[in-house]
Amino acid sequence: MVILAFLSQILGATMLLLYAVRMVRTGIERAFGASFRRVVTAAGGPLRAAATGLVLAVILQSSAAVALLVAGFASVGAIGFATGLPAMLGADLGSALLIQVLSFRYEWLEPVLLAIGGGLFLNAERRVVKHAGRIVLGIAFILISLGFLRQAMDPIRESAFLPAIAGYLEYDFVTAFIVGAALAFVMHSSVAAILVCVTLVAIDALPVLAGASLVLGANLGGALLPLWLTRGMPRVARRPLVANFAIKGACAMAAVLVVNTLPVLTHLSAVGAGQAIVTIHIAFNLMLLGFLPFCRLFEAPLARLLPDAPTAQVETPSERRSVLDEAALETPGLALASLRREVMRMAQLVRTMAEPVMQVYETGDKALARQIARQDDFVDSALDGIRHYAAAMLNQPAMKKEDARRARELTEYAITLESAGDIVVKQLLPLALKKAQKGIRFSAAGNAELVAMHEKLLANMDLAANVLVSDDIESARLLLEEKSEMARKERASRKKHLKRLGAGAAVSFDSSNIHLETLRAITDMNGQIAVVAYPILHRSGQLLETRLINDLDR
Repeated sequence: MVILAFLSQILGATMLLLYAVRMVRTGIERAFGASFRRVVTAAGGPLRAAATGLVLAVILQSSAAVALLVAGFASVGAIGFATGLPAMLGADLGSALLIQVLSFRYEWLEPVLLAIGGGLFLNAERRVVKHAGRIVLGIAFILISLGFLRQAMDPIRESAFLPAIAGYLEYDFVTAFIVGAALAFVMHSSVAAILVCVTLVAIDALPVLAGASLVLGANLGGALLPLWLTRGMPRVARRPLVANFAIKGACAMAAVLVVNTLPVLTHLSAVGAGQAIVTIHIAFNLMLLGFLPFCRLFEAPLARLLPDAPTAQVETPSERRSVLDEAALETPGLALASLRREVMRMAQLVRTMAEPVMQVYETGDKALARQIARQDDFVDSALDGIRHYAAAMLNQPAMKKEDARRARELTEYAITLESAGDIVVKQLLPLALKKAQKGIRFSAAGNAELVAMHEKLLANMDLAANVLVSDDIESARLLLEEKSEMARKERASRKKHLKRLGAGAAVSFDSSNIHLETLRAITDMNGQIAVVAYPILHRSGQLLETRLINDLDR
């Protein structure tokens, strides 16, 4: 019974820790995730890229999350190998520094964080403030889970079970190294795995030597996890991850040999057992930054090891033919799936049009503007195909009422997507070219506001695509909440712009009309994208019929 109670308590504490780490990361991604692309892709030079990766790893509480960002941007050519690998090495050090912060004991801080985080999350109206509350709650849960972990060890510390395992891991450092790697991989979080190891060592549940081997193994597992998660991505996206795994894996194996054969830990005995493990972890990841000057040398060998897939007339998304399957019309379920895929393709075309718009605002590139405008023809063609296909579906005698309703909803959303594409071509691009033609400049603050709005629009388009595929109610609610947040951002930006006008900023006077019209166009486009959420929420009874007050005292 003691062993069973111990395992259940350990499992509960570990699950709370994993949930808390994810809760913090989710809050940060929802609040600020739209800016991550600009931050990562703007990193130039190894040192700056490493610093960017370090900061993002601390913010996201995960070096694996940074690795996935790097892979995603590398897959579309937004960053190169020479930027991606340094960013990942910096992220490894960032997660190590995060371990140092979280390893301190903050029992007195837990109720304070719970009160602040709970108050913000439950009472705030602004989404950024609400997500700030989520982040603070997540940090509090991390501290609580570590306290639970320490308490779970008390009943079993004096039994023969734990000392036997601890002694074996101390004696067989190879097994401890493998267990640490497996722990980080299975938990999907090297931060959580290392926090568990540090906590066990700090309360004398594990010997320091075994803890060091486990932590170094967890470093290997943390580098392996992104490789597994990106196994389906293009080879160019995986090259920085393979290089990071090779560097980190080789250094971790060398480090575990050094720690277990040389008297390294004796020099750290004065700082305490738990702190010694954290110090080894930080020193190991700091040592990896020594590879920064040589990152480019890994690119050529990995290009040969992971060559690009053959480019046998691969079509771009804009040129890809319709995915509507005429043969499926007689089977309503298959026809509906085909229609949904085509609407999804159309949504991706509109996103492809919207993504480089701010680049046109910045450079005034007429060729890029023409290229974006040409893609509107593909959107129009997709809409025509969807309308004809939906009409053919609705004329099928086997079509059920529910399937017919879904087909009409998808067609209506396709019409809305076409309107969103028109906003890009007929409003945003003319404004961008007018800005360049007249030599108008935005103020630094005004430009930052527009960039943030554009980033939020792209993030919401990705969320809308997920809603379109999944019909998930929570995602649909989140999308409408983001729509309200976008409207609030527009009002706030308009107010700041008028304040700059009131202060007599000449740059703001010159750019006033274009700034305000761009704000309105982005907000309108975001509203069109969010339409996909309404039918889902209406079916589940989560929409009000009207926003007007019904019983009004006269």
